[in-house]
Amino acid sequence: MPRPFTEKQLVVASHNEGKVAEITDLLSPYPLRIISIAELGLPAPEETGKTFIDNALIKAQAAVEGCGLPCLADDSGISVEALCGEPGIFSARWAGPDRNFNLAMTTVNEKLGNKTNRRAYFVSALTLAWSDGYSESFEGRIYGTIIWPPRGSSGFGYDPMFMPDGYNKTFGEIPYDEKQRISHRAKAFEKLINGCFQR
Repeated sequence: MPRPFTEKQLVVASHNEGKVAEITDLLSPYPLRIISIAELGLPAPEETGKTFIDNALIKAQAAVEGCGLPCLADDSGISVEALCGEPGIFSARWAGPDRNFNLAMTTVNEKLGNKTNRRAYFVSALTLAWSDGYSESFEGRIYGTIIWPPRGSSGFGYDPMFMPDGYNKTFGEIPYDEKQRISHRAKAFEKLINGCFQR
């Protein structure tokens, strides 16, 4: 049975402002003071894991070691079936050191070429780690299709080229509040909240 989270402070192990904002919103029903590792001046560790959960655990544990507070890390990305799951855990790295996701989306489209299978899914892995070394991990996914050219200016990352199943809009076009209800991160958070948080 997952450990209940009873602390009043939580550090989000990310320098990605969009991700931190989404996580803060998803945890807004709870009386928590949420801060990011960027605010604490902590570096992001090298992500050497082979899965999203591996990397979320690496980030959460590194943040705990840096600040001594409970930390939540998210490792997420997009996996494209016809590209054998790429970019997967390397989703952010495909954007380069400047985090140019227009470049990353163009790379995906060029690698797909004329392939007819444009199925893909977003993954979000969450790890909640405590200062005593204990941790819990949860994963959420949402399936959809890669479209080109990208559409919409909401969200971040690969959102403008991903159309979730059951929608005729991309994550870049779907209103923020609606995306917060259906996204891969929302699905992972549902599991996290059911497991560790109590209203």
